[in-house]
Amino acid sequence: MVNRLIVASILGLLCIAGFSMVLFAPAEASTSSNDIIGLAQDGSTPAPTLEPFVQNDLTILAGNIQRPNGIFWHDGYLYTGCAGDFTIYRVNDTTGETTTYIAGVQNAHTLYAESNTEGGVDLWVPDFQRNAVVNVVEGPEMNMIAENLNSPWGMDVGADGSFFVTQLRGDSVLRVQRDGTYEEVAVDLRNPTGIAVDGDYVYVANNGSARRAIEWFDVNEAPVNDESIQPLVQGLQNTTGVVLGPDRLLYFAYSLGTRGIVGRVDPEHCRENGGCTNADVEIVLWSELSAPLAGLTLSDDLRLYVHTMFGSEIYYVQLPQDTLNRVTEVAEETSGDG
Repeated sequence: MVNRLIVASILGLLCIAGFSMVLFAPAEASTSSNDIIGLAQDGSTPAPTLEPFVQNDLTILAGNIQRPNGIFWHDGYLYTGCAGDFTIYRVNDTTGETTTYIAGVQNAHTLYAESNTEGGVDLWVPDFQRNAVVNVVEGPEMNMIAENLNSPWGMDVGADGSFFVTQLRGDSVLRVQRDGTYEEVAVDLRNPTGIAVDGDYVYVANNGSARRAIEWFDVNEAPVNDESIQPLVQGLQNTTGVVLGPDRLLYFAYSLGTRGIVGRVDPEHCRENGGCTNADVEIVLWSELSAPLAGLTLSDDLRLYVHTMFGSEIYYVQLPQDTLNRVTEVAEETSGDG
């Protein structure tokens, strides 16, 4: 049976009363951490490089936010929204000091932050409730960019500055220009959520597909559909956030039974080998947090931040930085090819 993802937003007057809820099909039987850590690697799969972090390894960042929804790290701060009070907050990534950034964004499952030419920060947000992409300029000022969308959920930026946005109920991926024009680049998907852009490659969590996969396509071959899109990682349950880390590995939040899990793969390896399976996933975080993990983001030095859909705490763990060497190695190989 296709695992369908249904999202509904329940808005309250106060943030503690408001949250964005995702309802999932019944969870599969839970798998033990020993089973995951002890998974055998076949000859085609890169060997794991770390033992999974567990719940006791997590530290709570004491931000003054109830039920955060969507999260993004940029330049020492976390940006996150609350659907209950229609507010985006900025949280110091070390101290947890929290300030109100702007009110008026109703429901953000994903955010994207970037520095602007004036030395401030601009936010780009797919507002699920408004069916729009909005631009928040520090000041603050909010501008509606693209409207009349169909439940925009995930977002990432392309090399040319355009945004790739999933439409959960529209079963598609849009390419949204900064002037508000947009086009479909993937259609006939099944409840797409998280998305990440890697040069010409787009990785999207196609949750309702029978493959239960993160899948990929080349933007130069768009538009694609459910039949022509390529598998990247199959056999995942309830994937939410998908993030290309600073080490060029793909991190994603998903479920094992009722647990919230973060895994990672080398997307280049998966593309070149016809796709990976859940047995190829390197478990990064084996938490006891209730799935889904709605928020997932990484700092430049590989500090991993997560939060659940239903809780108020933001958690973090410092990942080993050895994989950051991959960025230098890839750059050297590319330079040598030229």
